[in-house]
Amino acid sequence: MSEIILLANFVATAVMTGVIWFVQWVHYPLLATVPVDRAIETAVDHQRRTGQVLAIPMAVEGVTTLWLLTSRPDAVSLILPWLSAVLLAVALGSTVFLSVPLHAKMATNPTADVGRRLVVTNWPRTIAWSARAVVCAVMLLQVVRA
Repeated sequence: MSEIILLANFVATAVMTGVIWFVQWVHYPLLATVPVDRAIETAVDHQRRTGQVLAIPMAVEGVTTLWLLTSRPDAVSLILPWLSAVLLAVALGSTVFLSVPLHAKMATNPTADVGRRLVVTNWPRTIAWSARAVVCAVMLLQVVRA
């Protein structure tokens, strides 16, 4: 069962990593160029649509990460689930403390500076999810090779 949980964790993390790179490279730079008179509508629509896309992968990632902390497959190194959890905490912490407040500003008082700050402050999430994908892949390889 823990191998299935590990696979679900990897898939959810891979989805999140792909989405965050799309956001970092394509979506946020485009948000930064939205004219101020359309920024509120765009920001609200972005939040709604993003929530619809990411609710399930984020939930799966969170639950499976906690599961792996308590029920790690025998072949997986002890430190890797903990490292994975720390990286998830960094990604989610950056989301809550950096991205969400900036999205709220975009939805109420948009400026070009807020759009540019979204791009810059998204890097911790991008790096954390990318590193997490590598850690999850290593855990999966440890199980496959065992």
